[in-house]
Amino acid sequence: MSVRRVVPDICTTSMAESRDFYGLIGLEEVMNHGWVVTLASPDNPTAQITLATHDATAPVEADMSIEVDDVDAVYAAMLERGAEIVHSLRDEAWGVRRFFVRDPNGRVVNVVSHRS
Repeated sequence: MSVRRVVPDICTTSMAESRDFYGLIGLEEVMNHGWVVTLASPDNPTAQITLATHDATAPVEADMSIEVDDVDAVYAAMLERGAEIVHSLRDEAWGVRRFFVRDPNGRVVNVVSHRS
C-alpha cells in the first residue's frame, strides 16, 4: 500500500471567505463541487487543503483525507484490525472510492482512491 497525499479537511460555514483566506497564502482552487472545494499549491499540487460545508454522502465530516493507491486493501486491513468504520467503502459519483474510519484519537479519516 502506498500513500499518495494527506489533506486536512476543514468544515466551514464561510466557504468564500475561507477560500479567499487560503488564497492569500498561495493556494488555488483545483476542485469545486459546491459543498466541497480543494485548494492546492500551484508549485506542489500534493500540498492541499479541503474546505467543506458538509459531506454529501457521509453521516459525518472527515478531519483529514488520505489518498492511497489501494483503498480496498486498506479497508480490509482496518476491518481485520477491528477499527471503527464510520462510512462504509463505496464508489462516489465524483470519481472516488472511499470510506471513513475513526482513528485512536477520535478523528475521522477519509481514506480514498481515485477511480480510473
